[in-house]
Amino acid sequence: MTTENRGLFDLAGRVAIVTGASRGIGEALAQGLADHGATVVVNYQSAADRAAAVVDAITAKGGRAMAIKADVSDEADADRLVAETVAAFGRVDILINNAGIVLPAPAEDCTLDAWRRTMAVNLDGVFLVSRAAGRQMIAQKSGSIISVGSMSGRIVNWPFRHAAYNVSKAGVHMLTKALATEWAEHGIRVNAIAPGYIRTELTDEVLREHPDVVANHWAKGAVQNRIGGVQELVGAVVYLASDAASFTTGEIITIDGGLTLR
Repeated sequence: MTTENRGLFDLAGRVAIVTGASRGIGEALAQGLADHGATVVVNYQSAADRAAAVVDAITAKGGRAMAIKADVSDEADADRLVAETVAAFGRVDILINNAGIVLPAPAEDCTLDAWRRTMAVNLDGVFLVSRAAGRQMIAQKSGSIISVGSMSGRIVNWPFRHAAYNVSKAGVHMLTKALATEWAEHGIRVNAIAPGYIRTELTDEVLREHPDVVANHWAKGAVQNRIGGVQELVGAVVYLASDAASFTTGEIITIDGGLTLR
């Protein structure tokens, strides 16, 4: 790879916010962006110690990072997250909407509270933080927003039943396309990744509780015959955040080992 091409993926001098970055996918994405030179704001809601550990891991390698507590589903908190980032670092160049929850329940048993909570975090949160960051990026005339959608926004994860989660992620995908269209004139690109089954602490719990389902549906469902790792999402996000993706917007990149091919 030439020096010029390597520079396409260089994020030095850019400021990134990663929501839900105290563990799992968010932690991996925060560290991946930092490894490519970005200053990273590690957002968390409750796990202060874990967020601090992510910051420490980044700074130990010579990077710049800070943690900011905020509930992405709260309008005031979403605005404050962006405002505090700008106060600390002067700008926001990259937003990774990663925070999310899943509250499994058959549709007939799903309470309205569970439905609304899922939408509040997974969809409202993406809108609220994107809106706050988008206002700043409009003023800057540049920016890249990347949301973590899901293959669950494209397919139903049978035999698991979580209609609310499926709908929330489908909403993230369409919001991505809408914002990409509205904000292109301001130099802002908006994209998403749609992960398949990825090994995290949360999926490890499912693995312990439903080993047969994981083996027969998760791993064997993918043409690669396995579950993915969090590091396998980093490359796509770095690409979308960087100048290498300057002509890419409104896209949903599926990273699922080929599961949705079947």
